[in-house]
Amino acid sequence: MSNSLFSNEQVPLELLKQRAFNFRWAETEKEIIPLTAADPDFAVATEIRDAISNYAQSGVYSYGPHQGLPQFKQTLSDAFALRKDYRIDPQNILPIDSAASGMYSIARAILSPGDEAIIFDPVDFLFEQSVSAAGAKVVRCPYDKATGEFRLDLLPNLVSEKTKLIGVCNPHNPLGRLISRNELETIAHFANENDLWIMNDEIWSDIVFPEKPFQSFHHLPPELTKNVITVYGFSKAFGLAGLRVGAVIAPNNEVYQKIVDAAYVMTTAGGVSTLSQIAAICALEKCWYWVDEFKNHLTRLRDYAVERLNQFPGVTCSVPEATYLLFPNIEATGLDAEAVVEKLLENKVAVVPGNERFFGPGAKGHIRICFATSFEILAAGLDRMEQAFKEIDNNSKSGAE
Repeated sequence: MSNSLFSNEQVPLELLKQRAFNFRWAETEKEIIPLTAADPDFAVATEIRDAISNYAQSGVYSYGPHQGLPQFKQTLSDAFALRKDYRIDPQNILPIDSAASGMYSIARAILSPGDEAIIFDPVDFLFEQSVSAAGAKVVRCPYDKATGEFRLDLLPNLVSEKTKLIGVCNPHNPLGRLISRNELETIAHFANENDLWIMNDEIWSDIVFPEKPFQSFHHLPPELTKNVITVYGFSKAFGLAGLRVGAVIAPNNEVYQKIVDAAYVMTTAGGVSTLSQIAAICALEKCWYWVDEFKNHLTRLRDYAVERLNQFPGVTCSVPEATYLLFPNIEATGLDAEAVVEKLLENKVAVVPGNERFFGPGAKGHIRICFATSFEILAAGLDRMEQAFKEIDNNSKSGAE
């Protein structure tokens, strides 16, 4: 059975129904199981709660340093060295109010109206939104379902004199795949040859399953990574989405200063709450045991869910290498993603449609399922999904007769 930290009893359902927004428990009808936004259903580690409480009880909530607490920067640099074998100068780390905000700041720092940025298709909608908010145009590099790889061979055709940035999501949302070292090297060489910046989203880099190690741009030779700007966050692994805390890691001080300017932190219009930084420091110093147990729990749920989904009529699902997301193909049902999601809602389970709004045109024919919950809740959700897909299959067969 799963570790007691992640048992069904550890899901604070009544609190989730009050506090878990973004298409989750607080925004769905009470009998619906939401396997939607990528956010854990579990309360955060006790040490984080204690750190927040102790700081809060001291009663002083003054302005913090414009560019974040030095302890945050040093602690994150140390954690990167220990957990990921990165060598990051703490002076080039900017604490920021969420990884999403970090992406917008990078796009503002690098892009001007009329510029272009290459992103992969499918990918999380924040890549397109951050580029568009900077006034630039998105150019998509497609994914080949047959080979399970992005068409990096097409990159030379996608670049123009207007291209300034390439966005990389590693581990990848929604595909749940790890970008290989060979792919990273190809992208890095391409960026260097074309004088492009790389926006490297590593918010999922702590949720990697045991079969395959995580490879990062930060594992490549320094000459290949001089244009890499990395985004990191605390929502996926530690469950701190509501605290809105992340970091941008710049390759040098010059780029760091550009990000500082773009993030508005020197004006007090930007920046991350000191309380959130205290929580993040505690997470990095004391709560990796929680993340490791969470991954053990998620591995079990992943294997169970993939096996079940592949038995549903019209559904095929590959095994994710990272993230707690599944991205099953539902094309064989004969319905589009929105119709499938609607049918699932009728059966009291909510998932995310693989459509252009959330992930780009390359997500067509898929749905996305978050499984960061208890075994019992996931099993109940899959039971409802199974019933829905059987009904879709029966309707299809009766319609064909």
